[in-house]
Amino acid sequence: MPWSLSPDLGVLLVAVVLEMVGREPPKWFHPTVWIGRSVTIAEAKAPKSRNAGFIAGVMILLLVAGIWGAAAHFAAEGLRDIHQIAYILVGGCILKTTFSVKMLHHAATKVRDLLVSGDTAGFRAQMSWLVSRDASQMTPDQAAAATVESVSENIADSIIGPWLAFALFGLPGAVAYRAINTLDSMIGYHGRYEYLGKASAKLDDLVNLIPSRLAGFLLVLASLVLPGQKASSAWRRMWRDHGKTESPNAGWTMSGMAGALGVELEKTDHYRLGDSTRQVEPEDITRTVRSMYFVAGTGLLAALGITYLRSWIW
Repeated sequence: MPWSLSPDLGVLLVAVVLEMVGREPPKWFHPTVWIGRSVTIAEAKAPKSRNAGFIAGVMILLLVAGIWGAAAHFAAEGLRDIHQIAYILVGGCILKTTFSVKMLHHAATKVRDLLVSGDTAGFRAQMSWLVSRDASQMTPDQAAAATVESVSENIADSIIGPWLAFALFGLPGAVAYRAINTLDSMIGYHGRYEYLGKASAKLDDLVNLIPSRLAGFLLVLASLVLPGQKASSAWRRMWRDHGKTESPNAGWTMSGMAGALGVELEKTDHYRLGDSTRQVEPEDITRTVRSMYFVAGTGLLAALGITYLRSWIW
């Protein structure tokens, strides 16, 4: 039994328990907050022109992901030197900051509750927690659909992605993954960051190739056992529509969820996923959250298995 790497199983389990029973850590301890601050500082000083902006973007990507990944590596090594239990407990606290299940759940169900109560101003304000698009004129149907889209898309990069990165590369992998994802969310856009964020956006696409597809297949599996969903439709719509989004990854989970629910998810002038057999309703948010937890549960089992196998390989 290769005990040298088996503590990572404990790190993952501690992180999940903290996610289930704890709160988000304070901002001064939250690596994602510090990663975001470092990106803000670097972005403010970087050129935005085509060639210089692209080169600066590559340097920002390498520095931010490299520094934070290295920091996690040295922290892990230092904790192991102190004691295996210290590594498991503190490592679990650090890993917990790289993924989010409860926050996504709470944001989505808050929108659902506001929709059910008819609080138009409330659900429009709450949408800022889930989507970057303007929600000031959203109808209830549009808000419900956008919430389903956001939850299903975030299953990959907020849950499966960090766990898979940890399972394969340990704590440094999970932190570096979160740094790349944060970079993409902050500067990986067209327009102002067209060139500065291009490298971050492309690398984020690359590191999410496997998590997004795995999450999509797990969503189909969820639709086999959860009420109000249809697995055959989820499977067909996922294969038909996954390529309709600009991102090579987002379409897998969103189209699978649309098919499972039997609805159409649309972002005007960008994509239409699924079939418009009925309007999206607040209860579809509940169904999507249930699917999220199913995928999280099965994804956790997969991550634990890969982590265990890694201890036999390197």
